[in-house]
Amino acid sequence: QVQLVESGGGLVQAGGSLRLSCAASGLPFSSYAMGWFRQAPGKEREFVATISWNGRIVYYADSVRGRFTTSRDNFKNTVYLQMNSLKPEDKAVYYCAARRTTSRYEYEFEYWGQGTQVTVNS
Repeated sequence: QVQLVESGGGLVQAGGSLRLSCAASGLPFSSYAMGWFRQAPGKEREFVATISWNGRIVYYADSVRGRFTTSRDNFKNTVYLQMNSLKPEDKAVYYCAARRTTSRYEYEFEYWGQGTQVTVNS
């Protein structure tokens, strides 16, 4: 079965950096676009970034553009989210997700990871 496993979350001070990873198995990873979403306490899950199967097409939410970078390694079946200049409002559970083409809409994604917690202290 398809598994997406996020890692790399943790506690960081404001202004710091974290790199999230999402390891995929059970699907032809290099044929799938990947997305990152996050859900803060008491809020709905929101789009963060998406990357095409070959990494050539990338979209970011306005709130993270210029601070976050997503990339992928199709040989390792892994997608990454490099998060720099973190702010307290970036605190959330971060999820990766997979679908055939890039999208900003969570309802379009077929497969989801379990999430990893990111906490940013001010």
